[in-house]
Amino acid sequence: MKKVAIIQSNYIPWKGYFDIINMVDEFFILDDVQYTKRDFRNRNKIKTPKGVSWITIPVKVKDRYYQKINETMIVDKSWQESHWNKIKQNYSKSKCFDEYKTIFEDLYRSINTNRLSKVNFKFIRTINSILDVSTKITYPKKTKKISKNKTMRLVEICKDSGADVYLSGPKGKEYLDLSLFEKFSLKVEWVSYDNYLPYDQLFPPFNHFVSILDLIFNHGGDSKKHMKSFKSKNL
Repeated sequence: MKKVAIIQSNYIPWKGYFDIINMVDEFFILDDVQYTKRDFRNRNKIKTPKGVSWITIPVKVKDRYYQKINETMIVDKSWQESHWNKIKQNYSKSKCFDEYKTIFEDLYRSINTNRLSKVNFKFIRTINSILDVSTKITYPKKTKKISKNKTMRLVEICKDSGADVYLSGPKGKEYLDLSLFEKFSLKVEWVSYDNYLPYDQLFPPFNHFVSILDLIFNHGGDSKKHMKSFKSKNL
């Protein structure tokens, strides 16, 4: 049975995002939906001595409240150097920083697009490679007519991909119309973000809800031991 997940494009997401990717056969990055401000589309959190801090990609939003994620443009090229310097400043003493610093430094410096979704895709693909995640990553097929009903849109993507099972995060319980999945013979399964165990992390107190870069720089090749999906695969 083919299992898929469909999640909006995010910048250097937290570990739960990658657990979902690793739990499915095909993962769809949904970027032809409305861009949401003050969300994780263009920003995420890292640890610092002064607490959790946001790093944010500057994007054009003025007078463009209804733009899609894939239409969202980056407006200042200096963000790449700024983000990398902040990451280096706060993670240089992490146990595995030296092992991965070249990968991420090269990635930040090699980005040559001003499209937010493409930037996010580059980071997701690189992190999947570090974690040995082999799931197919793609975008939904472009169609002339896209359903305005949120649940029906997900159902359409599932059916177009030949999926049997849709894997949803816990927030899906707040808005999904499960009857539509049932109507099209699609099974819905849920991911729980409960019971993640703490790992060695700089700058206490511990916080799960930061970018996965935190886990990678602190635990490197052992990062998978602190994620749920790999445990289910007996790694």
